Amino acid sequence: MSSPSRWSPGDAVVLREVWRRRVWTARPVTLVADDADLRTFFVPLGSVAMMPYTADGRPLHAFVDAEADAWEIRPTAWTETNVLSFAEPGRPHAVLAFWDAESRFAGWYVNLQTPLEPTETGFDYLDQELDAWVDPETRSWSWKDQDELERSVAAGIWSPGDAERIRREGEALVAKILGRQPPFDRDWRTWRPDPSWTTPELPPGWDDLTRLPTPER
Repeated sequence: MSSPSRWSPGDAVVLREVWRRRVWTARPVTLVADDADLRTFFVPLGSVAMMPYTADGRPLHAFVDAEADAWEIRPTAWTETNVLSFAEPGRPHAVLAFWDAESRFAGWYVNLQTPLEPTETGFDYLDQELDAWVDPETRSWSWKDQDELERSVAAGIWSPGDAERIRREGEALVAKILGRQPPFDRDWRTWRPDPSWTTPELPPGWDDLTRLPTPER
């Protein structure tokens, strides 16, 4: 039997990436559900995350573009979309549902990442750089950021074997979405957040790396 969640729906938690013993990203999200087989988070318009930038202020998206320690994280507002994130415990992925500012459903985004690891303030993971986009109207899909994964393999951040495993995981997720397997077997287009939820903020201790070891590359 699984242990009960330490959080309740509506609580603010932190989804954080740690790379090279430093926080790469830290995003405050609202917990929707923390069940044994599925964790769900809401990322609202207007929330502010800590994101990586070069020393001269350019946003960073790929690990291979971060020069040694010459990068820093800065507050960055999340704009344009509302997001509902689905993550299966122990599985190396998340699937994101996107709505625009007028609450129109835009599609599914498959994010390949390491499994979520619980921390004192939320969960740690590491993005695996390859993503996929699934169009709900045409039921077509396409890869995103293949170049980032290829460059990271060339730089030794991921191995060729890692890259093949990441691609297989992405293909399996796309098939699950298009096959309308749970939790994608219901119409999520009409889902809306609880109106009582406030915009989540990073809590004290979000940048503490001493409490639990975090998987890293």
